[in-house]
Amino acid sequence: MLASYIDQAIELAIYEIIEDDQTYWGEISSLQGVWANYKTLEGCRQELKETLSDWLALRLHLGLTIPAIAGINLSKLKV
Repeated sequence: MLASYIDQAIELAIYEIIEDDQTYWGEISSLQGVWANYKTLEGCRQELKETLSDWLALRLHLGLTIPAIAGINLSKLKV
C-alpha cells in the first residue's frame, strides 16, 4: 500500500528546469513541502521520492493527516 501511494504520488509530480543554474525542480503540489532540486531530471525524481518517503514517515509518526491519492488513504495506517 505504501509503495503504491508513493508511485501514484510521483506520477503527480511536476518538473521544471531552473534556467539560472540549469538544475531541475520537482514538486508534488498536493503534498505541501514535498519538493526536490537536483542537477539532472532523474536525480530530481529520486530526490523527490526520498523526500516523499521521509515526509510520509514523519506524518505517520506524528499522527498527522495524509491526503489520499488515487483512492489510497494512508491516514488510517497504524504506526
